[in-house]
Amino acid sequence: MGILYIVATPIGNLGDLTFRAVELLNEVDIIATEDTRQTKKLLNHYAIDSKMVSYHEWNEIERAIELCNEIQNGKSIALVTDAGTPCISDPGFRIVRQAQKQNIKIRTIPGANAGISALSISGLPSDSFFFDGFLPKKKGRKTRLEFLSTLDCSIILYESPHRILKTLIDIHNYLGNRFVSISRELTKKFEEVETKQIIELIDKYENKKAKGEFVLIIAKEGFIL
Repeated sequence: MGILYIVATPIGNLGDLTFRAVELLNEVDIIATEDTRQTKKLLNHYAIDSKMVSYHEWNEIERAIELCNEIQNGKSIALVTDAGTPCISDPGFRIVRQAQKQNIKIRTIPGANAGISALSISGLPSDSFFFDGFLPKKKGRKTRLEFLSTLDCSIILYESPHRILKTLIDIHNYLGNRFVSISRELTKKFEEVETKQIIELIDKYENKKAKGEFVLIIAKEGFIL
């Protein structure tokens, strides 16, 4: 029987792939990836020519079964996502659960994670935090924000550039004028990190076009820099 490997990939800078991950991706029989075109860039950078198959939210249920059957037949498979650690706001947990049901060995190859990286340079308390990924776009958004307002810890959110202003305004409306750290384009050329009261960030993005992917760290109520 083969092994299922959950492999973290860079969140921006291709140089952040670990030596162990490079070695492993060269050795496995199949790399299951969210977007083969995106992963191909990474594999080309490290001259890795392992076979790829798609594994994303639209085929996750059936592909999880197919890939676990391949592992039962002796093949080892690495699961990667477009960037960062699989299963963290990305597809993956279904194949892990399927592998557990079939008593398949699962191994983690750790590496980059945008949320933890942003928290570490936010200047906000990191002893206790709640990771919530992307907020619901419509249904359940109000309920989620009301829940987040009750938490007594730092909160980690992900957001896209075309929704960042709306999310900042919603956070202000439901959680108040808290201190928030915004990390943009982490590990890339134009990486930017700023920690301010949210009203200042709203003012900025009302007057500036947002670019890149964002991680927000929201301080708990009452925290003052």
